[in-house]
Amino acid sequence: MKWFTRIIQGILIIAFLLSGFVKLSGNTQMLHDFKEVYGYSKEMMYTIGSFEVLGAIGLLVGYWKLILGKLASVGLAIIMVGAVFTHLHAGQGMSVAMAPFILLVLTLIVLFSRGGKLK
Repeated sequence: MKWFTRIIQGILIIAFLLSGFVKLSGNTQMLHDFKEVYGYSKEMMYTIGSFEVLGAIGLLVGYWKLILGKLASVGLAIIMVGAVFTHLHAGQGMSVAMAPFILLVLTLIVLFSRGGKLK
């Protein structure tokens, strides 16, 4: 189970680094979606991108410091709940919300693995 969790953690690190860097790069399509589709500001896009990158770094450090990985998982899970809600609220349906939902499930697996305790 330990290696299964570590593989999922690695996948999440890559996914959140990529997602965060796309937001931090000021991608035109991402900016349009945040402002026009979701009704958020440019600053919100940069904030979420920063949190995703920091969360990915936390997951990476979590390989050695379990508590940091768990705390990063909590933060990323909160972001993914918000992402799922945002896509559904914008009327995009579950087909678009599926990617953040899958990341949410994988993040929860990492959070509750190895005893699931934040100690």
